[in-house]
Amino acid sequence: MKLAVPKEVLPGESRVALVPESVKKLIAAGFTIAVERGAGDRAFFPDAAYIEAGATIEDDVARMLGAADMVLKVGPPSTGPSTRNEVELMRPGAMLLTSLMPTRNLDAVKALAARRITCFSTDAIPRTTRAQAMDTLSSMANITGYKGVLLAACELCKYTPMFMTAAGTLFASKYFVIGAGVAGLQAIATARRLGAHVFATDVRPEVKEQIESVGAKYVGIELKQSASAGGGYAAELSEDDKARQRQMLAEQCGQVDVVVSTALIGGVFAPRIITADIVRRMRPGSVVMDLAADGGGNCELSKPGSTVVENGVKIAAPLNLPATVPTHASIAWSRNLLNFITAFWKDKKFQLDLTDDILRGCAITHEGEIVHPKTKEAVSAAGRA
Repeated sequence: MKLAVPKEVLPGESRVALVPESVKKLIAAGFTIAVERGAGDRAFFPDAAYIEAGATIEDDVARMLGAADMVLKVGPPSTGPSTRNEVELMRPGAMLLTSLMPTRNLDAVKALAARRITCFSTDAIPRTTRAQAMDTLSSMANITGYKGVLLAACELCKYTPMFMTAAGTLFASKYFVIGAGVAGLQAIATARRLGAHVFATDVRPEVKEQIESVGAKYVGIELKQSASAGGGYAAELSEDDKARQRQMLAEQCGQVDVVVSTALIGGVFAPRIITADIVRRMRPGSVVMDLAADGGGNCELSKPGSTVVENGVKIAAPLNLPATVPTHASIAWSRNLLNFITAFWKDKKFQLDLTDDILRGCAITHEGEIVHPKTKEAVSAAGRA
């Protein structure tokens, strides 16, 4: 089976889908792997390392993608016209393994279906014990939570930890983390390692114990209806619960130095939970680090990809933070893909069995159709609009 690893072409993307460590293991399992020249350079994996692992280095991307049985990527395939059209370069009937974020990238979904590509999106892999080792969403969220807190500490006008000096004691800063998924829990742990006093909240009260286990104090409201969507994801709140949550957030944000928001609905879309009024009630010099910017942002004033200042408060909304840690991010990503592929590799053949819960859950397109229910609904809704 031929695997192809093209260079990521979307602006700001420095990760690579496979690192030499995984290439070596896949070749030992019976795969043939072609890597586009320079694909790993921005993550500091040179071509020589891929050659040593057994891969071939390709200059002709069209030939490489056209010959592949499965293409491995980090982000959605490019569809042109400003860059090469990776979908059109793939042969009909081939497979694509990537993080498509399908409901955000409907044009790519439709192009893949039209090309009869079977696309597996790693961000749609079910949150089950069996699938944990394949879950790129969790791997990258871990990096986002870590790096986001480091950036917040750099933006803050104060020390994060307590310092006892000859001039007296400077007390530790207070951090408030919104959302206790993988990114939120890592943000809490990182802020605690930096010496901050940390408070955290989540609409799922069952995560209170997890919040406290990594060193934060839990704050929250008693919901009138469940906000758990299952699989570790949060659902949207009722209007009544939203109002009570806004009041709690306003009170908490006004008492802290840094707010780190990581809230996503279903792991994809960011609810607007930090209003402009909440920001205006915060202390001048404080920071909002909106780590949900890739999903649109949790703060009403966020400008994804930029930092703005409102009433002396910095609102930072960085995009694609895992790409700022490209070496470790690529290693983690590559291991996730390796685990996915080898789980269905039997008798020197990839077992394309869509009755399997993992394959069924993350298959977006197959045999010319959109087979992922939520994506199909999103395409239909966009068509009606």
